[in-house]
Amino acid sequence: MPSLSTFQYESAQAVFDLLERQFSLTDDFLIELTKAFLEEFKVGLSSYNHAMAMIPTFVTGVPDGTETGTFLALDLGGTNLRVCEVVLKGDKTFNLVQQKYKVTEKLKAGEATALFDYLADSVDAFLTTHATTDYTSPQDSTPGDAASSHIPLGMTFSFPVEQTALDSGKILTWTKGFSAKNAVGNDVVKLLQDAFDRKHMRVKCVALVNDTVGALLSRAYTAGGCIAGAIFGTGTNGAYIEQIANIPKLAGSAAAAKGGQMVINTEWGAFNNSRSHLPTTPYDSALDRLSINPKFQAFEKFISGMYLGEIVRHTLVSLVDAVPKPLLFSGKSTTALNTHYGIDTSLMSATEQAWIGDDPSPNAFVLPPLSSEFSESELSPKVIPKLNRIRAAISQHLGFKEEDVSFRDAAIVRWISSLVARRAALLSGVAVATVLIQTEHAVLKGESTPIKGLNDRLGVGVDGSLIEHYPNFQNILRESLRTLVGEDVEQRVEIGLAKDGSGVGAALCASMAVKHTS
Repeated sequence: MPSLSTFQYESAQAVFDLLERQFSLTDDFLIELTKAFLEEFKVGLSSYNHAMAMIPTFVTGVPDGTETGTFLALDLGGTNLRVCEVVLKGDKTFNLVQQKYKVTEKLKAGEATALFDYLADSVDAFLTTHATTDYTSPQDSTPGDAASSHIPLGMTFSFPVEQTALDSGKILTWTKGFSAKNAVGNDVVKLLQDAFDRKHMRVKCVALVNDTVGALLSRAYTAGGCIAGAIFGTGTNGAYIEQIANIPKLAGSAAAAKGGQMVINTEWGAFNNSRSHLPTTPYDSALDRLSINPKFQAFEKFISGMYLGEIVRHTLVSLVDAVPKPLLFSGKSTTALNTHYGIDTSLMSATEQAWIGDDPSPNAFVLPPLSSEFSESELSPKVIPKLNRIRAAISQHLGFKEEDVSFRDAAIVRWISSLVARRAALLSGVAVATVLIQTEHAVLKGESTPIKGLNDRLGVGVDGSLIEHYPNFQNILRESLRTLVGEDVEQRVEIGLAKDGSGVGAALCASMAVKHTS
């Protein structure tokens, strides 16, 4: 694929200075972006049909770790489909058995009935080969009771859905590479239940949950409380506990009359689709224009694992194609570097891990200017092994011969990767800070509104490969929080991994549904 944004330069240093400016975010910028985020929260809570949908989930209770029972969970959110059996033990612990099933590109893009028939077939296969229990409901029941005549299943569906009840929701749009026909506008629970019924299965989908809601519920169960859930992985999204009185679009509903709290699925991946506030570079514009959903999921395209490698690739190619003289790889390229989505975050993560290394001393991180050629004699002996590990990672991931990757090439690839990843982590902090401010647990820097629960711990359940594995991602996210809401609040934020959040969260939702109908 040809370069989309190339440099014609007189000063190589000016090119690297420009890239640093393009990807760097000031404190003032982060503050203004948070204000815009809060405004979109308000708009989405007020009425329907906005990009950042602020979807009421009809989840009105949060687990405390005492829940019990055995449930099925189905998790559809990306390349793999998971079917799980979850045993809630009532002491903040659970047992989980799971099996993954591959979702092919044909299924992603074909008829919805074929996709949902495959989901039902996968559940059937799981029950045949992996299930370990007899699926009694957590409440007292006798054989023949309606509650015991079916196997309750909670479905994690990691796509935008307009929920109208705990077990009902209309698909708003596909994301993450899915485009199955005749699904958008239909009730996802009915699509799944129809597939179960066509196969005469005793499974009943009793709860629909988004993966980010699942992260919140799962962390609440294992930690005894939680105010928000967030996904920072292939995609990104967040959920949090809102006062129903703050959701004007529910006015006149039974939920509004009852009051209390409800979990909101923000769909924050669609924040600022107009890009009026986001720090867009030419590489972001190219990525968006060539994506399967141009002008949608704008925020997600800045911070999620699906897209970060592609931003890096566009940037690297622009340096390969720079004139009058290439600034990277001596102007050479490879199939991976020329291929749409030919780079993923694993290369970025590997270069960062190599650069961090085992030696924290200052001279283990000193490099000559990237605009000049590196000679081995001017490099610290502590830096050379790091650059060699980065060269090996570039060779492995991009297909270059290692001897064709110079020390300077290695340093540039690592630096570009770190710029893109740091921006993503800072922006992720903006999303978390917005939730803290919206729920009145924090105020934006420079403001002085009273804060609730000054000594409360603020639990945030997280899931996703970036937050779990990417070096320093959480540290930089916390740096963003300190900038936006201050160190006192940031220190009370407990970011905890919601392991198996999608499966356990769906099981917890199923538990609530069974309890409410008992």
